[in-house]
Amino acid sequence: MSFDTFNLHPSIMAGVQALGYVTPTPIQLKSIPPIMQGRDILGLAQTGTGKTAAFVLPILQRLLRSPRGRVGALIISPTRELAEQTCETIKELGQHTKLRSIAIYGGVSANQQITGLRSGAEIVVACPGRLLDHMWQGAIDLSHVEVLVIDEADRMFDMGFLPDIRNILKCLLRERQTLLFSATMPADIRRLVHDVLHNPVTVQVGRTAPATTVSHALYPVKQHLKTALLVEILRRTEAESVLVFTRTKHRAQRIAQQLKRKGYNATSLQGNMSQYGRQAALDGFRDGSFKILVATDIAARGIDVLNISHVINYDMPDSTDAYTHRIGRTGRVDKTGDAFTLVTAEDTAMVQALERVLNARLERRKLQGFDYAAPAPQREFVGSPPRSQRGTVGKKRIGNQ
Repeated sequence: MSFDTFNLHPSIMAGVQALGYVTPTPIQLKSIPPIMQGRDILGLAQTGTGKTAAFVLPILQRLLRSPRGRVGALIISPTRELAEQTCETIKELGQHTKLRSIAIYGGVSANQQITGLRSGAEIVVACPGRLLDHMWQGAIDLSHVEVLVIDEADRMFDMGFLPDIRNILKCLLRERQTLLFSATMPADIRRLVHDVLHNPVTVQVGRTAPATTVSHALYPVKQHLKTALLVEILRRTEAESVLVFTRTKHRAQRIAQQLKRKGYNATSLQGNMSQYGRQAALDGFRDGSFKILVATDIAARGIDVLNISHVINYDMPDSTDAYTHRIGRTGRVDKTGDAFTLVTAEDTAMVQALERVLNARLERRKLQGFDYAAPAPQREFVGSPPRSQRGTVGKKRIGNQ
């Protein structure tokens, strides 16, 4: 089956062909026909299944018949990276339609976004907080919205955005088509579905378990040896590009710096970075300038790079859903990938939970020749010097330098 099945406008098909799309993915096959019929959709799909095009193509088709110069479609995204990614997909698929889109999120100039809105964008992709700012300032008119998309709804919930979503919904008074996509269905998302969707068509692709195109392996190790083991794994692994996940932004930054000192083209993506820095890291990872991206979970759903061959969990995620979202960055669509996780004794319960979800025992690996018995390094003395070294002004300092 091909995209011709959907009878898309020739200007949209030109964008489809320009991107090299040939066969629709399962989520596209199941979602596009009812969306084009005007039905509300509850889409349950993992990342990397092609769902962005599943709602972008029908939106383009619908807005081609609508007046220009006003917001006809609103897509709400949890992160600025996902907003940019979605906006880029719209621009690529709609490059011959003359429909305009704009991404709105915090951390950058609001004035520039207001200028973009005033220029007459028909599709707005927005993060909740900045969107509310523009709404309260009267900088955006949503009175003509025909299609609302709530993307990655469970991630919205994880990030505490559900109250913002409800505030936005209160301001959308016009009858509209609503599409909600989520990888999982916690109770709060079920309530949101009940409140905002009208007689929806439910489209589900796969389980909320990791994709079958990904192989999994655990690397048991003591906490203080993780970085050394990571370096050794990278040295012994042939990889196109590697996404490394850490639990904290400081650790992501530190590990990227350590890898660079080892000669790897590595960078980090974490919350302390400016929007310019984050975008530069993502662009460099996409074009291959950086072979390794060390990131916090902020990147788990905001990176659209098809050739990620390996995901390495430096830190075990805090839930099976988070694991699914992380490794969803590899093994995308028709590709295969590898997921490696460095585990300590404290991760036993989560390993058992993962094995229940996967219904299989995860392979444990040990690297031959790696010194797993190496002791933890002694902490450097950073307080007052010992008595024997007092009064050594002008001599070599001790401690951190």
